[in-house]
Amino acid sequence: YPLIKAGKWSGVIPVRNQTEIPDPNISYKLLFELVINNKDTTVKEINHGLTEICRIINLHVASGIPVKNMTPVIVVHGPALYSFYTNEKYKAKYKTDNPNIAVMEEMIKKTGTRFIACGQAMDFLGIAQGEMIPQVKVSLTAQTVLSGYQLKGYKLYEIKEDKQ
Repeated sequence: YPLIKAGKWSGVIPVRNQTEIPDPNISYKLLFELVINNKDTTVKEINHGLTEICRIINLHVASGIPVKNMTPVIVVHGPALYSFYTNEKYKAKYKTDNPNIAVMEEMIKKTGTRFIACGQAMDFLGIAQGEMIPQVKVSLTAQTVLSGYQLKGYKLYEIKEDKQ
């Protein structure tokens, strides 16, 4: 996996005889824009976008990049915000426990991941700050957070639905 297990799709397949290896001594500033939410039929599973983010982090670790050299930031807006509900609010909406909470807590503990929600999207979707897990910080808008972190040298990964 090698660091965070967020479902089978977050794992890493070993590759022998690699000829391109990333520099483990530089700082990897990882910025994720998460907007997708699972379909109603898969609400008992970890948000597929969150699984993809864990896979990307795991790929960095498997490539030899020390966790101490990674700084992940996840900017959440759109329907992905529902995955960040408290367990009580998630259970009221989906009739099941929130499967995302344990993964988010593990990400924070192991990598110091920051989660930042878009206040504009929260208002548009009728989500109050108290309905989200307390580890999520709230910004005025995802757009200024995304541009601000990119100007600080963060690499943007857009975690969105495939339009194909």
